[in-house]
Amino acid sequence: MPKKPIQKKSRDTANSSKIAAPKTVPLVTQAYERIKEKIITLHFLPGQYLNEAAICGQLALGRTPVHQALQRLHLEGMVEILPRKGIIVQPDSLSEIIKILDSRLTVEPDIARGAAYRVKAGEVEASALEELRAVAVATDPNQVPPDIAAFTTNDRRFHRQLAELSGNDVLSDFARRLHERSTRFWYLNLWQTIDVPASNKQHASIAKAVIAGDGDKAAQRMHEHILALRERLEHVQKMSPGAFRGTVTP
Repeated sequence: MPKKPIQKKSRDTANSSKIAAPKTVPLVTQAYERIKEKIITLHFLPGQYLNEAAICGQLALGRTPVHQALQRLHLEGMVEILPRKGIIVQPDSLSEIIKILDSRLTVEPDIARGAAYRVKAGEVEASALEELRAVAVATDPNQVPPDIAAFTTNDRRFHRQLAELSGNDVLSDFARRLHERSTRFWYLNLWQTIDVPASNKQHASIAKAVIAGDGDKAAQRMHEHILALRERLEHVQKMSPGAFRGTVTP
């Protein structure tokens, strides 16, 4: 009786178990992202003392990842660790807010310029550019009142995608930290001044210059975009000096 031929497993079949396994997000990364989001969206308020054990209970995570996440947030300026007192959410002063925006004015135009240069060099896929074009105007301009959560989420996505397109990881990480700290000010003090059509228009003009590979114009449009936020901040402060809740007067 002839033997049945031995069937060899295909390489795809043999490796299927490896491909199917999802990539696990480290616990410290989970803790960092979730605590940071609570700070940005004011679940944890400026000036509020944080208790590690209570945070562990809220997040259902162990003490070690939460402790390490808070150390990272301290290095990024979002919390302050006070010896023998505990951890406090950083209550930025108005002068600190201006410093953050001035830093963004220095950093983010270069990121936009770098992204445009990479597009011009043919280093960016068309699908990434279409995604950038879409997220630039993703917030619904007709919703009244504007959805602040959708607005800030899309704003962060747009700036993050530009940073990724720039190919400069060091500069991008610095810009991300600055942008996340300034995002909290929308929730704190600027939510009533959100102008979605204006923001969409500014984002679209930046995206257009990047997609065209025009580095100088992309940098200029980004500078104008951040400068408009800085001017809005100063205008609100001038019109209503007591408007900035959750900040420390220098």
